[in-house]
Amino acid sequence: MRDTLARWIRLALAPPAFRVGLVVTAVMCCILPLHAPLLHRFLESFDCRMHDLMFAARGPRPASGQVAIVDIDEASLAELGQWPWPRSTMAELVQRIGAQKPRIMGFDIVFAEADRTSLKLAADRIHQLTGTPIQLPEGTADNDAILAKALGEADTVLGYYFAMKDDTTTGPAATPAQERLPCPEFSQPVVAVATLVEQSQFASARRAVLNLACLNDTALTEGFFNTIPDLDGVTRRGSLFIRYGAVLYPSLALEMVREGCKATPELVSNTTGVGVTGVKLGERVLPITRQGQLCINFRGPRGSFARFSAVEVLRGRCPEDALRDKYVLLGTSATGLLDLRATPFDKAFPGVEVNASIIDNLLAGDPMVYDQTLDLGLSLISAAVFGVTLAAGLAFLGPRIGGLCGMLFLLLIGYGNYRLLFLNQRLVGVTYVIAVLLVVFLAVTIANYFFEGRRKRFLQGAFSLYVSEDIVASIVEHPERLTLAGEEKELTILFTDIRGFTSISEAMTARQLSAFLNEYLSAMTDIIMARGGTVDKFIGDAIMAFWGAPVDNREHARHALATCLEMRQRLAELRPEWVARGLPPVETGIGANSGVVSVGNMGSRTRFSYTVMGDAVNLASRLEGLTKIYGAGILVSAATRQAAGDGFCYRPIDVVRVKGKREPVALFEPLTEGPPPAERRLELERFEAALGLYRSRDFTACRDTLQALQADSPQVLYALYLERLELFLRRPPPEDWDGVFTFKTKGHDDE
Repeated sequence: MRDTLARWIRLALAPPAFRVGLVVTAVMCCILPLHAPLLHRFLESFDCRMHDLMFAARGPRPASGQVAIVDIDEASLAELGQWPWPRSTMAELVQRIGAQKPRIMGFDIVFAEADRTSLKLAADRIHQLTGTPIQLPEGTADNDAILAKALGEADTVLGYYFAMKDDTTTGPAATPAQERLPCPEFSQPVVAVATLVEQSQFASARRAVLNLACLNDTALTEGFFNTIPDLDGVTRRGSLFIRYGAVLYPSLALEMVREGCKATPELVSNTTGVGVTGVKLGERVLPITRQGQLCINFRGPRGSFARFSAVEVLRGRCPEDALRDKYVLLGTSATGLLDLRATPFDKAFPGVEVNASIIDNLLAGDPMVYDQTLDLGLSLISAAVFGVTLAAGLAFLGPRIGGLCGMLFLLLIGYGNYRLLFLNQRLVGVTYVIAVLLVVFLAVTIANYFFEGRRKRFLQGAFSLYVSEDIVASIVEHPERLTLAGEEKELTILFTDIRGFTSISEAMTARQLSAFLNEYLSAMTDIIMARGGTVDKFIGDAIMAFWGAPVDNREHARHALATCLEMRQRLAELRPEWVARGLPPVETGIGANSGVVSVGNMGSRTRFSYTVMGDAVNLASRLEGLTKIYGAGILVSAATRQAAGDGFCYRPIDVVRVKGKREPVALFEPLTEGPPPAERRLELERFEAALGLYRSRDFTACRDTLQALQADSPQVLYALYLERLELFLRRPPPEDWDGVFTFKTKGHDDE
């Protein structure tokens, strides 16, 4: 119970955009099982195109070698004349094919009308016109009879087709009693499989276009050769059964395989309540759709099967035994005969090769498999997993990384579907999963704009007055790095103010003072922000700033010291301008210290600011106050010097105990970034030597050195030490004196 509650609490505290992504993913996953017709057609259309691309990526695959085509091609029409040919020619072609002993021969053409080139028709017409009967040699008059005889001498399966739409030739789909019906050797009365038919969606025909009765009487059986394309006009499935009246009739391909294998088909279902799922041929169950269709595993583009030109066969130029024991289909690829289909491999694919592909799939047992339950299950799981993951990526990692994750997911879904499913003859849709990812991406992006965008605008407005534009951009880009709730961090803190500001302000009007302060504070603030600092507050003429927050900065001390030196340089540039305008020569003091402080939003419940607190802050303020006593422009602690590393030149000032502190603090004055000029370096070495004498209690030698320095370059610092030395010479410090000077007030020195 506790774990469940914790999970719900974590979810409630998640970013709003992530919660939006979860809701959108859940809604999309609930929509999929509804099977709305419009949604189903939309998904199926795009999934089919995706599968076409996968066929193209897979490329051709070898056929089983059991199927061959005798093609009425352009060369045959050029040599034998336009179609239709005389049935006597077709009979000769059947005899030539039959001589090679194929396993079964099928016709992807229909002989629906009598042969108009028969001599019998001409003789009957003459007899009708003249009244004189014409005697013709027996066996040569009726071409249809000649073809019927040839069909009876070979194992043949005739083809016919169903008209699927109401073309007003007949009435309703129910077959009129007087209409001749197809008569295949195998058919399935609907009443025998009524439950499966009711749960399935078999296509229903309006009427049948059949062969001449004399031809049907001699052929083994017949089957329809309809191929029903998808809504985009591409043929991807082949119907094995079509309902006509109260009977399910088999296709040409199924009848050829049935005759060739001597196996009776049987409709089966492996799941209760979903209708037909397969057709059993012998010991093998081949998967089909609820529409009674086989998902064709195309072998490749046109020409993937052994093909022999009809004229070559007629002329005896076909290789001997090329058709032996083959499933031979007689059809046409000639463009003018309009038996061309669009398939995943080719926009002009011969219809006879479509049926050849179906036969090859039935024989090899490797058609593509569409399992609606598997499709739905995988789509739901994939949509849920990838949708939630994408929402989390966009909400927690930002739009760039989240977008890259989305692209990776799309590639993973497409490649995984192709590699793991398609290449194993499994057709599973990817469109809905992709649609879910796109919707989640849009929803979370919009949510980020309204929720996270508002947060970023708040951060930008909150920090734009305190830090530089670059740091504001970094905060907005990576808000996860920002902590406003308060944390302990090592920072460098700076305090600076104008010396003698009270006297300066008394000499100005309120407007003049405001203008002067704005000019001074703007110049100093620009330097602080340009160096990556955060302006904490203005206290009259004083400025408090710090480095290392809100954005982490490992070189906070170095940047702070560089800022101190630049502020002094800028002040030197502004001082002559101010003097020229009648203002007093302005001097400032700067104190800086590094240490661990508490940083974050602090204040009351209704009014707060982003600031720092801690002993390190207090010490920085004390150091700024000591600059006037030592006559130094900048004072920094040993902690800041150590944190800044090499690269700066310092003058050691003193080791003191400031008011409120027990531990001594070493004071240093940064002079330059890099080595100082030669004359300055010589003076620095002399002063460091004097400090060494001071701490070793050689006060007389120290006084002599400092007097010489004061004579060469008078300074407050030298005068301060000379004053102390006079005191120590009159009243030496105790024997345990450690060289530390103690300040008992904030602004004045005392022993």
